[in-house]
Amino acid sequence: MLARRSLARIATQPSPLGAAPKNARNMATLREIELRLKSVKNIEKITKSMKMIASTKLAKAQRAMQSGKQYGLANSEIFQHTPSETPAKRKLFIVVSSDKGLCGGIHSSVTKATRRAIADTEKPVESDSPIMVIGDKSKMQLSRVLAKNLAMSFNQIGRDIPTFADAAGVADLIVKSDVKYDGISIVYNKFISAVSYEPDVVEVVGENALKESAGFRAYEMEDDVTKDLAEFSLANAIYAALVEAHACEQSARRNAMDNASKNAKDMIDRLTMQYNRGRQAAITNELVDIITGASAL
Repeated sequence: MLARRSLARIATQPSPLGAAPKNARNMATLREIELRLKSVKNIEKITKSMKMIASTKLAKAQRAMQSGKQYGLANSEIFQHTPSETPAKRKLFIVVSSDKGLCGGIHSSVTKATRRAIADTEKPVESDSPIMVIGDKSKMQLSRVLAKNLAMSFNQIGRDIPTFADAAGVADLIVKSDVKYDGISIVYNKFISAVSYEPDVVEVVGENALKESAGFRAYEMEDDVTKDLAEFSLANAIYAALVEAHACEQSARRNAMDNASKNAKDMIDRLTMQYNRGRQAAITNELVDIITGASAL
């Protein structure tokens, strides 16, 4: 009997460490929601700023794309009159990408297009056809599946609006390289509108194909003329692809940041509602405790 009274007395005594309040779990949850809400609001500010910057860059990129397309039109007119009599079996694929991310699937689109072109059965090419990549993003993707095909890569191109000097430098390095190929295919993103793009492939006629074409065989020309024309045509094609791919990248980045801002706003609304409900529940519980204590007195 004495033991039972002692245990009952010990149970009724308050703990020396202090009992946790009933709404301690709710208070911790509210604190976590408040911190998460603050971080999401900061992310929304960043995505909105990046969207505004991308919108400004997109307007400049579109103007550069319109002028750069003229280089591609001049190339296509030349290649229309110099068709290759024998299809190229060993092609050089030049993949136009960039070094930056946060722009949706713009890099994976050209990577997938390159893989489809190499595996195409209608226009077969050698499985070990060389690949040269402009941009680190597509280089990392292609290195996982076609590492043995990678012959050369370029970076730090397209950080700003591409220039013809950038394209000429790339073309010069390609011509001076020891890579063997019969034809050149440039894989890039074709600008359709401010909200859409699609991967495209442009064929570039090489020096040997120009010499063998019927249009060039009709005239007597020095070897340097054909060589210079092939290199200049390659630089033209690369420049046209660079400016169009740059416009697609800025468009995709603006759309990606717009979607991210909308998602952040939706998350902020949900977290705010959850925070208000939890706060209201905590206040209600405190009022119930106060009323219960007052009625007990």
